Amino acid sequence: MSVAVAVQKGRTIAIAADTQENFGDRRVLRGDHSSSKIMKVGASYIAQTGWGLYENILSDYLAKAGTPRFRNEREIFVFFNRFWKRMRKDYSFVNDQPMEDDKSPFADLDASFLIVNSGGIFHVTGQMSVTRFKRFDAIGSGGPYALGALHTLYGEKLDAGEIARRGCAAAVHFDVSCGGELDLFTVKLERPLRA
Repeated sequence: MSVAVAVQKGRTIAIAADTQENFGDRRVLRGDHSSSKIMKVGASYIAQTGWGLYENILSDYLAKAGTPRFRNEREIFVFFNRFWKRMRKDYSFVNDQPMEDDKSPFADLDASFLIVNSGGIFHVTGQMSVTRFKRFDAIGSGGPYALGALHTLYGEKLDAGEIARRGCAAAVHFDVSCGGELDLFTVKLERPLRA
């Protein structure tokens, strides 16, 4: 239960996320603990929403596998495909998660990821499909609130970081599962994308 957003405006991409930690229905008290939901991996930032254990699993996997390059949708898909296979092999406590639509032929990570780097904004769904976004995206339980704010704010004279911050703030305001301080990082695009 979280929110993470990414915004590209001009040649800057900002990624932001809340830091509230939840254990089921229990929110960890502010000031006692916070969880960074964004990790730096090489030249990329990865934000994760879903089970908090993914942060531990992904960190452990990356320590063993090395630093991947996330230059495009294919490289990201290949990475997550390998990650999925190793997760099933090396972490015996990971169960196959049932999809909301139990007739789906696809696996479910039960987590979503946003990746930003000089190549753009990439969203990895729980079913491991990878989509590149040119303006903005949001994930997590607070994602719908953040997307509404991002849509409204994108045309304003605000930079990518301020739009991302305000998008997260909207989610924190309306979604009880989001909260804490906000983490925010920026990267420069290789070349501007057409919106």
